[in-house]
Amino acid sequence: MRKKILLPTDFSENSWNAIVYAITMYKNVRCDFYILNVFFTTGYALESMMIPEPGEKVYEAEREKSESGLARILERLVDITDNPNHEFYLLSEFNSVLEAIKNTVAKKDIEMIVMGTKGDSDIANLIYGSNTVDIMERVTDCPVLAIPNSARFRSPKEIVFPTNYRTSFKRKELQHLIEIIKMSNAVLKLLYVAEDDELSEEQLQNKELLEQSLEGLPYSFHNLHHPDVKSGLNCFVESRGSDLVTFVNHKHGFFEGLFSKPLVKDLGYRSKVPVLTLHG
Repeated sequence: MRKKILLPTDFSENSWNAIVYAITMYKNVRCDFYILNVFFTTGYALESMMIPEPGEKVYEAEREKSESGLARILERLVDITDNPNHEFYLLSEFNSVLEAIKNTVAKKDIEMIVMGTKGDSDIANLIYGSNTVDIMERVTDCPVLAIPNSARFRSPKEIVFPTNYRTSFKRKELQHLIEIIKMSNAVLKLLYVAEDDELSEEQLQNKELLEQSLEGLPYSFHNLHHPDVKSGLNCFVESRGSDLVTFVNHKHGFFEGLFSKPLVKDLGYRSKVPVLTLHG
């Protein structure tokens, strides 16, 4: 069974870095990689009735630019990999980034999205671009692994999973995380950041359920006294040199408070450490 991975690209170096990260991470796994570029034409709104049609000059110019960029990526890949486990497919679509990715996930039965944290058009002082945050929050059919530009692949040895134990987790929600743990022999660090160590009865039950879901895997529980979850998580990750941070994005859950707009700018670790978003 081949794993199907989507690699969105806007031809920025950040998106190229994410592509290289993905093919290195899954070097021993039989994968179909779908490299997607989304194009649009300046001056047109996608929701407007006045959008260019295939065959029109402005549409064909943008489509050609998209397909040429994808061809250049394929040339770069040929120079760096000849892995027999990997097949590459090029996709070009006129749409919004979010809708194009949703369409591709559905049509190609995508199991994982690996993408950069920001593109060429995103504001320089934001660590995560608006497209990335939209996709992490709103594409719920498969996990999203966001790769910062400074991150180079190294097999993760420590994965940090912050949780407040206020929601329950099912093993099927964690299957992609479990796969990565097994693939890399990583240790999972379950982190509870709060001013008070005391857990409610419901939290204790959710913690026990989490233990059952992780049975047979290397993991440990950690409590960190800190008044602010974001800063506490940042301190934990940076002090330990952790390799990956993961969240389960339940609606109105823990993830929402960290990554909702306006973008949080004080999570320094996000410029260095990949983030895996799972969905409940």
